[in-house]
Amino acid sequence: MYRVLVCGLANEKDQGGIEMMVLNYYQRFNRKKIHFDFVCNSDKYKMAYSTIFKSWGSRIFYTSKRGSHPFKYYKEMDELFKKISLNYDCIWFNTSDLANITYLKLAKKFNIKRRIIHSHNSKLIVLGLKGYIYKKIHYINRKKIDKYGTDFWACSEAASKWMFPDKVNTQLVKNAVDINKYSFNQKKREKVRNKYNLNNCYVIGNVGRLNFQKNQDFILQIVNELKKTNLNFKVLLVGQGEDKKKLLKTIQELNLEEYVLMVGQQKDMQAFYSAFDLFIFPSRFEGLSVSLLEAQANGVPILASTNVSPKEIKINKNICFLPLTNGKGDWAINILNIKKKYFRLNENKIKQNFLKHQYDIDVEAPKLEYKFINGFNEKEKINGNKS
Repeated sequence: MYRVLVCGLANEKDQGGIEMMVLNYYQRFNRKKIHFDFVCNSDKYKMAYSTIFKSWGSRIFYTSKRGSHPFKYYKEMDELFKKISLNYDCIWFNTSDLANITYLKLAKKFNIKRRIIHSHNSKLIVLGLKGYIYKKIHYINRKKIDKYGTDFWACSEAASKWMFPDKVNTQLVKNAVDINKYSFNQKKREKVRNKYNLNNCYVIGNVGRLNFQKNQDFILQIVNELKKTNLNFKVLLVGQGEDKKKLLKTIQELNLEEYVLMVGQQKDMQAFYSAFDLFIFPSRFEGLSVSLLEAQANGVPILASTNVSPKEIKINKNICFLPLTNGKGDWAINILNIKKKYFRLNENKIKQNFLKHQYDIDVEAPKLEYKFINGFNEKEKINGNKS
């Protein structure tokens, strides 16, 4: 049995693509050969998908949050790693930055031999003064990360370049998804559209945390342009996050109440992707978006920013990319053009595309399980982190 201590997953309130990626893979691993336990820094909420992981026999160790109780956090983390480290062959640290590498330092201190760092983003999410400080710390830690890590994984080349210096060899681990879980479903489409009174509308959808990175404010600016046209449309924003109040204020200021629906976090994403006629994704930066993969598994036409690693994320032909610098007017015009020219792909074509680009979770999961236990071979490395 190969035992892995998984770190870096968020609580159920803040869960996103990283948590879904870990769940997708572990669900398909042979759990007689490989076992995951977890460390989660959370004061109030359970770890994302904790009930599911526990049903598979995983243990979840909770500590205080560093931001809320820094001294207590370090004390608890040190005591925890001292107690449990000898039980593990490997630590898998999933992160968007290197501002906090406590997991890695303690894993090395207490002799966990294999220490995997997995990069899931291409820029720092935190803003303001805190963001400035975190970015400085990130680059300091980046220079010496080979001192603490043994394996360096990334979801894309952009995520690799952000996280790791050229002196280390990084390995690409794709954010594969369950195609069937997100495939188009006519009955679910009708159910969502009936619930929100969308039956005669062109429905534009976005899925993601409501924050600076995902850039929903730009969507509202586009809506303000689209309302000047003859298009009968509605926009559904699916997700929750720190920008919710700001977005609601903008909706009121621009008189967009009849055009925009904020529906919160949803469990049945197949239903919402199926309800959409267009998926819009104007992110300021991404590692490799799980939402964009899910949307492509559904076959819905997509308009995304050029900041989402287009070469790696493009699986279907009905996904289009635009620079954010083109502005809200050009994005609105492109939406009108996409409505005329692009349509939802059929299920067979989608499956072929996902197999070709190696994003089918049922095919990729056995490969990653093998690589956990046996390591990567030289051909699979992004050599020297250079493209």
